[in-house]
Amino acid sequence: MSDSIRALAHVQKEIAKTREEQQVFLAADRATSFEEYKKVCGVIRGLSLADQIINDLVHRLERE
Repeated sequence: MSDSIRALAHVQKEIAKTREEQQVFLAADRATSFEEYKKVCGVIRGLSLADQIINDLVHRLERE
């Protein structure tokens, strides 16, 4: 495994951790308003998108 792929794996781990924290926040009904709920949903969506982009990059790097 290359250093680049290891670094990306670390970033994905941090993304997963942060996404899980946000999901737990919502599941615990801690959003105090609909605006906050929408914001957290947006954060989760953005983290999921970032994770997918990194997955695609890792696959490209592995093919090279």
